[in-house]
Parts: sequence; C-alpha cells; structure tokens
Amino acid sequence: MPILMLAGSPALHSRSSALLRYAGRRLAARGLPGSELGLRDLPAEDLIEGRYSGAAASHLRRRVAQAQALLIASPVYKASFAGGLKAILDLLDEKALADKIVLPIATGGSAAHLLALEYSLKPVLSALGARHILAGVYATDRQVTVRHDEAAIDAEVRARLDAAVDRLAAHVTTAPPARGYDLAYLALNARFSI
Repeated sequence: MPILMLAGSPALHSRSSALLRYAGRRLAARGLPGSELGLRDLPAEDLIEGRYSGAAASHLRRRVAQAQALLIASPVYKASFAGGLKAILDLLDEKALADKIVLPIATGGSAAHLLALEYSLKPVLSALGARHILAGVYATDRQVTVRHDEAAIDAEVRARLDAAVDRLAAHVTTAPPARGYDLAYLALNARFSI
C-alpha cells in the first residue's frame, strides 16, 4: 500500500511541505509509511521543457503508478496552486491518478485563497483521472510557521489535518485498489443495468 507524498513547493522548508511531512509522520505512526518526492527532486530543465520522455519523468510516473494514495501539497500563489507542481503533474500520463486516493494540502497568505484547492487544483487532479479526491486541508501563513527544520502548526489546522489523514488511512486499509475503473461508476452502472 505505498503512499506517495508530492511536494510542490520550490522551498525545502516551506509551510506546505511542513504540513505534508506532518501528515506523513501521522501515516507512518499508523503503519502506513510514505515516501516524498518534490519539485526539488526533479531537474529544473526537465520541468521547464516538459521532458516527458526523460529519466526523471519516467521515474516520477513509475512512483505514481505504484502508489495507492497520494498526498499533494502546494503553496498558493496568486489564487492558484504553484506552477512548479503543475509542471510535475504535466509529466504524468493522462489517467495517472485513476484508482488513486488523493489528499490535497495547501497553504496561502490568507483565507481568501481557501478555494484554490477546489477551483484550481482539484480540476487538474480530475483531468488526471482522480475520482476519489478527499476534502483538502488549507492553512494560512499565520497558522503554520517554519523555522529551519521545525514547524509549529496551529491546533485547529492540526485537527483538520489529523482527520483528513485518518480518512485517507481508513480508505487505504479497508478498500482494495480498483483496477482500471472508477468504483463509484461501476456501482452506479450495476444499479441501473438491465
């Protein structure tokens, strides 16, 4: 049951990455360790030029294909998720997130950008085949502070993130991964088939 954590921030010690790593530690404590792959792990030239056939892109696609669930974290810039994360997602196959459970996580300057998850990130995840996207977790800069390698997370954000991670863990441990079809679609068709 591999879990892949995609970090979309260009900064090593960003707020969004701090939330991602906190979520990863919570999953590991539940016996569901994950691995992290981020913007900084892929060659900048490959991202800028969209080198789909490059070794880094192939490695990325392999890691995503092996994952049952993904946590995807991004800072919000100008009311949208980070362009670097979009460059990563552009290197994936068209339906790379089909049959995956996805938990989006984002941080931004103010609560005014809360809907960036709904209106900018989730449509891209859906275009990549994701049909099981959990309710995302958004935090403002005031709710997460990072100094060097240490992060302080507001209690309310921590509670929301804990609940989201627990939901993801429940889905991963109880539902076998689907193969090639959206489970909700199959259930709906089974109900209405003649």
